[in-house]
Amino acid sequence: MFDHPMPRAFQNRFSTQYRCYSVSMLAGPNDRSDVEKGGKIIMPPSALDQLSRLNITYPMLFKLTNKNSDRMTHCGVLEFVADEGICYLPHWMMQNLLLEEGGLVQVESVNLMVATYSKFQPQSPDFLDITNPKAVLENALRNFACLTTGDVIAINYNEKIYELRVMETKPDKAVSIIECDMNAFTGSGNRLDGKKKGIEPSPVRIDPSDIKRGIPNYDFKIGKITFIRNSRPQPRRIEEDDSVSNFIAFSGEGQSLRKKGRKP
Repeated sequence: MFDHPMPRAFQNRFSTQYRCYSVSMLAGPNDRSDVEKGGKIIMPPSALDQLSRLNITYPMLFKLTNKNSDRMTHCGVLEFVADEGICYLPHWMMQNLLLEEGGLVQVESVNLMVATYSKFQPQSPDFLDITNPKAVLENALRNFACLTTGDVIAINYNEKIYELRVMETKPDKAVSIIECDMNAFTGSGNRLDGKKKGIEPSPVRIDPSDIKRGIPNYDFKIGKITFIRNSRPQPRRIEEDDSVSNFIAFSGEGQSLRKKGRKP
């Protein structure tokens, strides 16, 4: 009835549905396992044409929604080489969205704030056994375009997959991590098995006088050796009677075989 123009905010928004598949289903001779190591998807060429006409802000970031399960996440785009009507996602992303192969996913363009802080929780204590887990995480995040609070991301290190839950992101629940100075893995981490990593118990000093020779140490713990230094055996005390204790050496009078006053 009224011919109102469409608001510019809606004109510049990309929104469409695709059938999604994991990267392992991508046809072609080239191995695309690199897609599994990050947080970016592969879209069809028609998406690039539509995005260029909409004058979308770079970097291109998208919100993915599974309307059947009301699950959503955010991602970037790696290439536009998928078949029409299809997009390819990393396997961990499909798990977060509870999507099966060939399921429908809603793809919408979004603008996200740049991240300043993120907090992760390893899903296995094996990740904390890495020599420098923070450096490994920071290097792996270079393959990601954004983070969403609540997601469980997967990173590959030394041919092993490690899963980490995104516990918190600032300044928003979904943030862009492209060319940002983000404080990740802040604070002292705790092992999932309850042990403290890299912290040795401080040795307890033992007074040598408290340990008697010839008596075993019943507080001994396996794997701990205690060296007793500056300890000498105590002198043995002997109770002596009064006659012995009152003895004074060389206290008697001397006797001579010669008679006094007699000359030879």
